[in-house]
Amino acid sequence: MILCILSLLRCVWSSVFRFDVPLPSPKVDTGIQMADNSKAEDTASDSVEAAKNASDKKEKLADQVMQNPQVLAALQERLDNTALTPSSYIETLPKAVKRRIDALKQLQVKCAHIEAKFYEEVHDLERKYAALYQPLFDKRREFINGEAEPTDAESEWHSENEEEEKLAGDLKNVVVIEEKAEAEETNLKGIPDFWFTIFRNVDMLSELVQEYDEPILKHLQDIKVKFSEPGQPMSFSLEFHFGPNDYFSNSVLTKTYKMKSEPDKTDPFSFEGPEIVDCEGCTIDWKKGKNVTVKTIKKKQKHKGRGTVRTITKQVPNDSFFNFFNPIKVSGDGESLDEDSEFTLAADFEIGHFFRERIVPRAVLYFTGEAIEDDDNFEEGEEGEEEVRHILYLL
Repeated sequence: MILCILSLLRCVWSSVFRFDVPLPSPKVDTGIQMADNSKAEDTASDSVEAAKNASDKKEKLADQVMQNPQVLAALQERLDNTALTPSSYIETLPKAVKRRIDALKQLQVKCAHIEAKFYEEVHDLERKYAALYQPLFDKRREFINGEAEPTDAESEWHSENEEEEKLAGDLKNVVVIEEKAEAEETNLKGIPDFWFTIFRNVDMLSELVQEYDEPILKHLQDIKVKFSEPGQPMSFSLEFHFGPNDYFSNSVLTKTYKMKSEPDKTDPFSFEGPEIVDCEGCTIDWKKGKNVTVKTIKKKQKHKGRGTVRTITKQVPNDSFFNFFNPIKVSGDGESLDEDSEFTLAADFEIGHFFRERIVPRAVLYFTGEAIEDDDNFEEGEEGEEEVRHILYLL
């Protein structure tokens, strides 16, 4: 194989440095034809000799280059890489084999469409089980907001550190008595700041929350996930339920994520399951002067004619978690978004997915921080049952 390459390189090298010397045209004037012919013969002889010398030099140079081990190694590496490329291998196959490969691709497309139907049925199954979860989530809401008290049986929980807790029993009794007295004095209900604490514990959410968002989030009473009805396009909605507050009059803020579970016609082999393709927020009815998604700035303007300066006030967008309910819209006319918008939209989809798959189903564990430790382990590569569930709706 190396010998073939050497021969090929020599041929190429020779062709690159070959000189084609045109012979002079014969003169029409017969009086000086003999003298011109003599000159032409001398010139042609010199040219041929020069071309021969140049050719010899090029041949020697080519031989020297081909004896360089680095050149040979580079050629061999190039040849190996070419030989290992799948597409280059496919190109070498006979036409009849390529025809069979095309038939396999047709079968693969049909598999992708069957897979899409599978995920649609998974969505229906998830909707069914969501109805079974909901009574438990309703009771969770009652305990959090102080609408009901758990019974002794409902509140019984055996901790992994039960032995240590037993040794410190006397001290704990004193603390419990003091906490009970304090609770009676303050008349605490439910679990204060439950959802706000989750926002504070989870990095993905805490990065979105500004200091002026915190008093509003302390009024958050529940987060629910609602699935699209049977026969409707695949989607899910997040409902954020708020108690009465001084910031907006809405009792519920919603965010709907639209999904697609079908192979792309132009690239069917890229299908890996349902994906979020768009989202819609809602209008927040802010009370006067309480809109944290905008801020008022003062700006000086100079009159072009008179040269006088005036100060005007202007509202500009402000960083806030509540921008979550006013997402970037995916263009329906096929126009692509700029890089920043695509990044923002992708982050929005990821947050919506995280609420749906992690925060809402396992809220108490994010409140205590136990789920955060599990997530850290999961990110380091540990596999578990959660991976099987989440793969259904990975972005």
